[in-house]
Amino acid sequence: MAPKSTKMQRHEKLLALIEQNPLYSDEDLARLLRVSLSTVRLDRAQMGVPELRTRTRQMAERAVGRLRSLKQEEFVGELLGLEPNVWALSMLQTTKEMAFRHTEQVTDQYIYAQASTLAIAVVAADLVIVDSFRGRYSAPAAVGDRLVARAKVGTHEGDKYIVSVHTTANEREIYVGRFIVRALSAEDTSAAQA
Repeated sequence: MAPKSTKMQRHEKLLALIEQNPLYSDEDLARLLRVSLSTVRLDRAQMGVPELRTRTRQMAERAVGRLRSLKQEEFVGELLGLEPNVWALSMLQTTKEMAFRHTEQVTDQYIYAQASTLAIAVVAADLVIVDSFRGRYSAPAAVGDRLVARAKVGTHEGDKYIVSVHTTANEREIYVGRFIVRALSAEDTSAAQA
């Protein structure tokens, strides 16, 4: 039996890892902690930490409650965390339908769509549009990859916000985007409709 101090240290590391990346699966945690899968599951149960599916659902419920600039069905991926005008987190599970024909490589439009909707969602306004963006793809995503996008609001002046989005797949960065988004007022939308 492991000494209590080692177990307590492992529990602290487990909590730190989940706080760092709430999307770690039990398998990921076991690998990072260098323990068995059953040890991770037992530790989680003892600490009252829910499994990945439950953590994801709870995060999504809290985040969607704060969503203002998009409807949930307009969002590409699953919104998992949102602190309006500060940061946001989303996940997109890739499928065969997202791939280029006859390949296992996910088309770039899904990666961009996840990033741009996250950049819009992070701004607390009723209607937000992308004014401009600059992005860089550094690696491809494959069918089955879980894309995790993190948005962070930088500076904002008036109705314009600079939002950076970093997307990873399997802990490797695949896309970085810098979006300038604009919060439209009721007058802006009325003028556009006229």
